[in-house]
Amino acid sequence: MIGLIAHAEKPEAAGVVLEMVSELERNALPFLLHKNTAPLAGMASDLDETALAERCKLLVVIGGDGTILRVVQRIKSRLPVVFGINIGTLGFLTCLGSSEIRRAAECIAKADYALSQRALLKAVLTKASGDASTLYALNDVVVSRGERSQLVQMRVTLGGVPLTDYNADGLVVATPTGSTAYSLSAGGPILMPDSGGFVITPICPHVLTNRSVVISDSSVVEIQVAKPGQVAFVSVDAQSWFPMSGSDSLRLEKSERILPLAMLPERPFTEVLRRKLKWTGSNI
Repeated sequence: MIGLIAHAEKPEAAGVVLEMVSELERNALPFLLHKNTAPLAGMASDLDETALAERCKLLVVIGGDGTILRVVQRIKSRLPVVFGINIGTLGFLTCLGSSEIRRAAECIAKADYALSQRALLKAVLTKASGDASTLYALNDVVVSRGERSQLVQMRVTLGGVPLTDYNADGLVVATPTGSTAYSLSAGGPILMPDSGGFVITPICPHVLTNRSVVISDSSVVEIQVAKPGQVAFVSVDAQSWFPMSGSDSLRLEKSERILPLAMLPERPFTEVLRRKLKWTGSNI
């Protein structure tokens, strides 16, 4: 069974969904639609992201990288294969563009795609009261100063051993998938999807020697606000936001959850990098 989820607010979404439904029917592929996607095709559904994930082996996500991030955030059960179709230019996480719907349906029908196993971060924010919130990030977990102009001071340990105190606008802890997002904008390195690491990148650090650090994905990262009275804000894939004070702690480690992301054999990650970052030439 195939699940179909679209970014329903995008103007082009309805046309792409109708075309995708037509191609799935033409290929005799059984499918279910998300509750917000079904009306675009003149249908009805009461299924949310988790319900689709429980009933489908593959989810076709129409929108962009942000749409895939939202879908992963909202799935509370196992993660099925995600096959992304971008409305617009090619994304880092999507397989094909909206003009390639027939090709997408054929790839799905023949299982003509490779699976890139994408690691997720498990984030546990424990408050002074003992209450804890657990979330999962495909891209990154960011601790930032929010709208305040004052820098935030963050103490970071790896496996219980002190790393350093960062005095900065914020701190990004990214997966390889997220290394091409906010971390890259903040000056961090690009990690290949199968590199087996995470990256810690400070945002506009006060001390110029504070640079990105690549760590093993078996590392446990703990972050606390080091300056008394300060409040920072924790965001997970830019979807969920939580305040964090000096009496709270944030623990980050590799999740047991893995996202099987569909990629076309002729469009490996290196090709996506070349297209998105406009790299050219045979000898770069």
